[in-house]
Amino acid sequence: MAVFQHRFTAMGSPCALHLDVSGAGPGAFLSEVENQVRSLEAKYSRYRGDSLLSEINRMAGTEQVLEPDPQTAALLNYADTCYQLSDGLFDITSGALRQVWDFKLGRLPAQKQIDSCLAHVGWQHVQWDGRQLRLPLAGMELDLGGIVKEYAVDAIADFCRQAGFANGLVDLGGDICVIGPKGDGSPWRVGIRDPFTAGQAMAYIDLFSGALATSGSYERFMRVDGQRYCHILNPKTGWPCQGMASVSVHAPRCLVAGSLTTIAMLKGPDAAPWLEEQEARYLLLDDDLNLTGSLSHAR
Repeated sequence: MAVFQHRFTAMGSPCALHLDVSGAGPGAFLSEVENQVRSLEAKYSRYRGDSLLSEINRMAGTEQVLEPDPQTAALLNYADTCYQLSDGLFDITSGALRQVWDFKLGRLPAQKQIDSCLAHVGWQHVQWDGRQLRLPLAGMELDLGGIVKEYAVDAIADFCRQAGFANGLVDLGGDICVIGPKGDGSPWRVGIRDPFTAGQAMAYIDLFSGALATSGSYERFMRVDGQRYCHILNPKTGWPCQGMASVSVHAPRCLVAGSLTTIAMLKGPDAAPWLEEQEARYLLLDDDLNLTGSLSHAR
């Protein structure tokens, strides 16, 4: 058997499908994989005016009610679960804060601007009963960026298994799900990016199964007066999270791993005990460069 690699770009990220196959490569199957990823991107992108998500956000502050399709309803229910689990830190309405946080500008917003945006943030304000959705406050926005890519990873891994591929790995922008171990039974070795050194891995994880997600301050950040500010924003304060430079979690599904990493980043110094409570296998790099956790790794 030989590893067949297919690389493409979607959801603003470099993506790759690795399949350990015998004989000819998967051919036309690859187009269907890309189509599935791009279909989810088109449906839930906040950057596309024709997406379902943009349609939902345009309802904010009106009497309009939407009855979403089963897929969207499942994502909203999952977002609600994460909100409850995180004591309100995982909040898909926090996307409104991006109106005042522009990490390309290299300057901090005024507290007055942040406070103005916070008036539109809060999942508790959303009217969602599992069937009908309404955004009652003008200026509210839903942002599924912390869910959809991980959901897509799981969906593609399931699709590959259903198509008869038993050995492979899906990687969408560093969010990973193992279809199955390599053909010889050995694990896939995955590098975890060093948040402070571009192109370097700070650790390697051997994966036979499950999923691995990583959140970190390397994705988007800026430095102001020597202080590093990352793109993950606390919906309670309106300010970037602090304390953790990188969090990686191994879980059965990438959707679960991804939400746990985001919540842990927001928990900051309380990340480790919280992840222990969730019985998660994890690897943390704090702002003081201390690497700890229960996830077996190599340096």
